[in-house]
Amino acid sequence: MGEDHDVLDALLAGNERHVADLPDDYFAAVQDGQHPDVVSVCCSDSRVPQERMWGVDDPGTVFTPSNIGNQVWDEDDGELIVDGGLLYPIAHAGTDVAAVVGHTGCGAVTAAYNAVTDGDLPGPRGVDKWVTQLIPVIEDGLESELIDADADEEMVVNQLVEYNVDRQAQFLRDAEEVPDEVDVYGFVYDFQGVYGDEKGRTYLINVNGETDPETIAAEIPEEYATATNSLIH
Repeated sequence: MGEDHDVLDALLAGNERHVADLPDDYFAAVQDGQHPDVVSVCCSDSRVPQERMWGVDDPGTVFTPSNIGNQVWDEDDGELIVDGGLLYPIAHAGTDVAAVVGHTGCGAVTAAYNAVTDGDLPGPRGVDKWVTQLIPVIEDGLESELIDADADEEMVVNQLVEYNVDRQAQFLRDAEEVPDEVDVYGFVYDFQGVYGDEKGRTYLINVNGETDPETIAAEIPEEYATATNSLIH
């Protein structure tokens, strides 16, 4: 090979530490299958730590698909269907809770917003596919009364992030493939202090279609009341 592979070395060293730190029985409960409590679809962004945000230590707890713009759907023969990475644990592993997790400063929502306002897609083709799927959501959001058109672009994008989470959650709740008993929660992971001072908090913005922060706060333990907020409701 003959070349420096600093990142590869770091990956191997990191996995060495991971293996050394694991208890002997770490995987014992999931040797023969998985029954995750929740499927959490997040944006494929390196700043959004899928399992760490929930404080999860045990394997088999959270099923973690991710994609550009935390989209719950994919296109199949011209039709939007529930994405297989999200649907698999619901259909085959007994998972009855789904979480849609957007994040502040989302590049996918920004790209879709720029495509709507400027007409330019970021490229290449594999990225454009997912950005294009977001364009109708962004268009609807901008035409709604929920987005403050007079706000600066950064705030408009963050409002659209929340709007997108709501739309994705609604699609899941309406999908025939998703049983009615599956709870669908919407969150925005805030690492920029947009919703409050606690960076790294996942703000609960949607509970089975309910989006009013005060109503949501009344449904959760009082100690978590500050974990619900909204930029558009």
